[in-house]
Amino acid sequence: MATKKKTNFDDITKKYGAERDKALADALALIEKDFGKGSLMRLGEAANQKVSVVSSGSLALDIALGAGGYPKGRIVEIYGPRIFW
Repeated sequence: MATKKKTNFDDITKKYGAERDKALADALALIEKDFGKGSLMRLGEAANQKVSVVSSGSLALDIALGAGGYPKGRIVEIYGPRIFW
């Protein structure tokens, strides 16, 4: 039976890391150009930014969202398994 060759990800990162970083930077720049500055935010990057919010009615959810509720004028996607009480 043939053995499966293991991939060494460190070699791949060394070979294509710079190309991948440039492609990511180009994609982010294009999105910011098309949709404006602040259209993409990395997690924790703009934690001190003040935005107006609408409370969800659930204190736990408001805390989890990080802004104290749903931010006005922004798209919020919440996903996960449904939990029935």
